[in-house]
Amino acid sequence: MVKPRIKYTVADYMTTPDDKRYHLLDGELILAPSPTDRHQAIIGVLFFLLYQYNLETGWGHVRMAPLDVHLSEFDLTQPDLLLVSNDRASIITAANIQGAPDLVVEILSPSTERHDRGYKRTMYARNGVREYWLVDPAAETVEMLTEAEEGFVTESIFQRERTLLSPLLPGLSIDLNRVFSV
Repeated sequence: MVKPRIKYTVADYMTTPDDKRYHLLDGELILAPSPTDRHQAIIGVLFFLLYQYNLETGWGHVRMAPLDVHLSEFDLTQPDLLLVSNDRASIITAANIQGAPDLVVEILSPSTERHDRGYKRTMYARNGVREYWLVDPAAETVEMLTEAEEGFVTESIFQRERTLLSPLLPGLSIDLNRVFSV
């Protein structure tokens, strides 16, 4: 007899040890290892550039991990970076984000790439994330996915030598040489 799979809930997630970082993906607790130095440096550069863009435009709110994004009873994650537009600022609470950010940025690593390109991609699309960036430090690329009727579609793959432009963020221009030179 096969035992039924028991899904963890957000309530279960809230009881996990504070000294470890987890994601809750479809009711499964996934331990997220500590990021590498380069991973953190790339997050820092992107956060700075997105924060600067936000200061200039007043577009919304920029946040970085660790910060819980509560999407459903069985889905809670901590994207590396996220933006929430002013129109949707009510989803930002003192404890976490209650709903889908407008933009989610994940920095790929060997231990997270499968989830970032797989379940998280579907989860973010299903819950209303409008744009999803997959930053690959090894390949020095940013794959930009945008919302479509069938889920996310690849809008563009930006190489290191290119300038990232976002349909979601008018006027944003990110020199990827700057991002990947860290």
